[in-house]
Amino acid sequence: MGSRRKARELALEALYRLDLMKDSIDSILADIKSRDYSSEVYAFMQKIVKKTVENLDYIDGIIKGVAINWRLERMTYIDKNIIRLGIAELLYFPDIPPKVTMNEYIEIAKKYSTDDAGKFVNGILDKIAKGEYNTEQ
Repeated sequence: MGSRRKARELALEALYRLDLMKDSIDSILADIKSRDYSSEVYAFMQKIVKKTVENLDYIDGIIKGVAINWRLERMTYIDKNIIRLGIAELLYFPDIPPKVTMNEYIEIAKKYSTDDAGKFVNGILDKIAKGEYNTEQ
């Protein structure tokens, strides 16, 4: 597994913990940093997490505007946070090709959720990558 894939998976863990257990983001990041991951993995994970958390309301507004017939509250914590991370990466990391971002999060969805989740993530991230979204507040 590549270092960026591992960083994305750790970012998913961080957002999942933030969402479900309401831990502070600083304590979550400190816990992950205490594990034996390279500085490259940790740095990329931290960038994605911080950018996602900083823009969470905006990102959630995009999800609400794109996920037709799916309220944010109905989505599983895993699926919602995979989508949040994917959107953050598409919007705020222009050096990463959109196809790479999409494929990574589709594979993460298949690994941690279901094959259907992979299709769901693909549908939403594809709209974002094409700029076919508005925000709903």
